[in-house]
Amino acid sequence: MAATATYPPPPPYYKLYKDYTQNPKSAPEPPPPIEGTYVLFGSSYTTDDVLPSLEEQGVRQLYPKGPNIDFKNELRSLNRELQLHILELTDVLIERPSQYARRVEEISLIFKNLHHLLNSLRPHQARATLIHILELQIQRRKQAVEDIKRRREEAQKLLKEALGTLDGH
Repeated sequence: MAATATYPPPPPYYKLYKDYTQNPKSAPEPPPPIEGTYVLFGSSYTTDDVLPSLEEQGVRQLYPKGPNIDFKNELRSLNRELQLHILELTDVLIERPSQYARRVEEISLIFKNLHHLLNSLRPHQARATLIHILELQIQRRKQAVEDIKRRREEAQKLLKEALGTLDGH
C-alpha cells in the first residue's frame, strides 16, 4: 500500500531524527568511512587508490620496469610502434586477411601499455592542475588587493579635494 500511495510515508529511519529540532545532538552519528575492500552491487572494490601493474592485470609490459621511467621517450616509442603495427595490419588485411587477429591483439597490447603509462602520470597531472588553480587564485586575490588600494587612493584624493573646496568657502 505504501509503495503505491500518491504520497507515501517517509522511510522508517526518519524516526531517528524526530527530536532533531529540539536537540540536534540526538541524531545518530554517521557511520565511519570505509577502509580496505568492500562490496558494492556485487563487485568488490578497494579504497586503496593504487594503479595496478600491467602484470597484475595479466598484460605484458612493453616498456622497462622501475621507478625511473622516461615517460616522454616511452610514449613516443609506443606511439611509433603503434603506427607501425597499424600499417602492418592494413597490409595483412590486403594480403592475408585470415591473419589479422594476431595484429589486432598486438595493437590492443600497445594501447593497453599506452593507457597504463598515461594513467601512471595522472597524479602528476592532478598536482600540476592544483598548483595552477592555486596560482590563479593568488593572482586574482593580488589583483583584488591592488584594486582596493587604487580605489582607496581615489577616495582619499576625492576627500582631499572636497575638503579643499570646503576650506575655500
